[in-house]
Amino acid sequence: QVQLVESGGGLVQAGGSLRLSCAASGGTISSFVMGWFRQAPGLEREFVSFIIYSGSRTYYADSVKGRFTISRDNTKNTVFLEMNRLKPEDTAVYYCAAGARPATKEYEYDYWGQGTQVTVSS
Repeated sequence: QVQLVESGGGLVQAGGSLRLSCAASGGTISSFVMGWFRQAPGLEREFVSFIIYSGSRTYYADSVKGRFTISRDNTKNTVFLEMNRLKPEDTAVYYCAAGARPATKEYEYDYWGQGTQVTVSS
């Protein structure tokens, strides 16, 4: 059973940056596709990005493309989400997830973290 714990969220002004981390335990992330999702108040959880096992392929939602960068360090069992040029509409709880295959749908991911709040003020 893989446990995922996100960290790095907080309050930032529009245009600023944050770096989220997702630390895994109970298993190695090298055998998983790792994804980030987010959920804003009153909205459904939405896909943000994924990175495949080796890190050689990444994919982003159009809303974050060019501003966010996903990366992974399998030796440290950790995944990162670098968020730049943040906008108020990026405000959400951000979740890390692990799955067996590259996917943008929630149901494709088997393990989830508890989330970390990101708030972007205008």
